[in-house]
Amino acid sequence: MIRVAFFAEIMIPDFDGAARTIFQLVDRIDKNRFEFLFIYGTGPDQIQDFECMKIPSLSIPIQQNYTMAIPALVDQRIRKRLQDFNPDIIHIATPSLLGFYAQRYALKNQKPVISIYHTHFVSYIDYYLKHFSFLVGPTKKKIIQTQNKFYNNCDKVYVPTTSIVSELTKMGINPTLMQIWKRGIDNTLFSPNKKDENWMAEITGNNHPTILFASRLVWEKNLKTLIDIYSLLKQQSIPLNFIVAGDGSAMDACRQSMPDALFLGKLNHNDLAKLYASSTLFVFPSHSETYGNVVIEAMASALPCVIADGGGSADLVTEGVNGFKCKPKDAAAFVKRIIQLLRDKQLRNDIGNAGLQFSKSMDWNSLAAVYFEELEQMCMDAADSMIKFQAG
Repeated sequence: MIRVAFFAEIMIPDFDGAARTIFQLVDRIDKNRFEFLFIYGTGPDQIQDFECMKIPSLSIPIQQNYTMAIPALVDQRIRKRLQDFNPDIIHIATPSLLGFYAQRYALKNQKPVISIYHTHFVSYIDYYLKHFSFLVGPTKKKIIQTQNKFYNNCDKVYVPTTSIVSELTKMGINPTLMQIWKRGIDNTLFSPNKKDENWMAEITGNNHPTILFASRLVWEKNLKTLIDIYSLLKQQSIPLNFIVAGDGSAMDACRQSMPDALFLGKLNHNDLAKLYASSTLFVFPSHSETYGNVVIEAMASALPCVIADGGGSADLVTEGVNGFKCKPKDAAAFVKRIIQLLRDKQLRNDIGNAGLQFSKSMDWNSLAAVYFEELEQMCMDAADSMIKFQAG
């Protein structure tokens, strides 16, 4: 039995893309092969029937929905729990206070560490500090130094796309530690079979084409360009619905800037699946994604995608085959492709079907199997290293 201590800031299944990825693994743990101890800040008191330990957390000022765990407040309790559990492997979700705490424990006790690169924090700084431009450079430098220190002390780092691997390598992370590990999709949940025109007509009050944007409403998702796309489409006087699904700190500002858009808030998975399948096309101008879960969800629903040519999302789209990519802040380029798709039903069908076929290669069962096999291999390698060390 392999024992894994899993450290994460937030353990809420549908909180964001990172949490959804984590729970795809949690839901596939073979309890005959693995024991897991979850140590986390925000989440339920109990995760299934696994060993769990919640620790105090504080809200993050620049991201009101996010929290940061403070392990120093319960240091003795964590140490005792880890001593009793005696993990073979440490999984750390993010390079946070909790993440570095876990890594120090791992290094001290010679435990292998695995991590999944979930969030491309560096790309957010331009948005967080847009009113303090003189701080952007120094802050990025500090974040790069911090993340490099963390990831270079891991034994394995899963990264979802080649473009992100290239960026991280340029920043100074050892490429030999990184392994491409894509994100999966539930093709039974997200499917063109979920299309419901009557449901969509109830929401919109008409049968016009629907442009969909689905994501957290935070400025680092390049909402400024989304607003510009909306404004340019309004100037075209084309009958259409502009739907925004999601919630976040920029919701009020987006409502004011896009008064005729339909804001549906955060939807449950079933309603979101119906929305994807029942829309006409998907627009996603964010270029700060590590992967872009919403893009692959749209593809799995046979929804044609027009996205930004930047970040991890860009690796999902082959230009003109299973979607279109536009210069990230060029709203006019997005509008040109949107109008092209609205006017050409055959093109929409071709792009949508190609995206659907692409999504079918993203199977969570296969990806999870790779992860669990990796844990077993890391455990064996660590045992071999210990035997050699003792023999030497």
